[in-house]
Amino acid sequence: MNHYETVFILNPVLSEEQIKETVKKYEDFLVSKGAKMIAKEDWGLKKLAYPIQNKKSGFYHLFEYQVAGEVIEPLELEFRRDERFMRYLTVKLDKHAIAWAKKRRERNNQKA
Repeated sequence: MNHYETVFILNPVLSEEQIKETVKKYEDFLVSKGAKMIAKEDWGLKKLAYPIQNKKSGFYHLFEYQVAGEVIEPLELEFRRDERFMRYLTVKLDKHAIAWAKKRRERNNQKA
């Protein structure tokens, strides 16, 4: 089981309900493939550095999870097929990145 982090940007024209439905769908997809969800973060609507699909903003979300490496390719294939996704990035975390992510989660929990 490898440790991964996926950040994705959803289309800004989606309603709050559609966003929740989309996030839940992909969380369920990962769990059905044997993933252990460590953290989910909703970063909200953010301005993009450059237009993507003629949009200047998007809803950012982050998943941190542990799963076998062969699950990443089908997950990204689903992202490419879904028109609600504007961009995504999946990164395999090393021990230093895992420690940093843990510190970030703790810092965010203190703020909340």
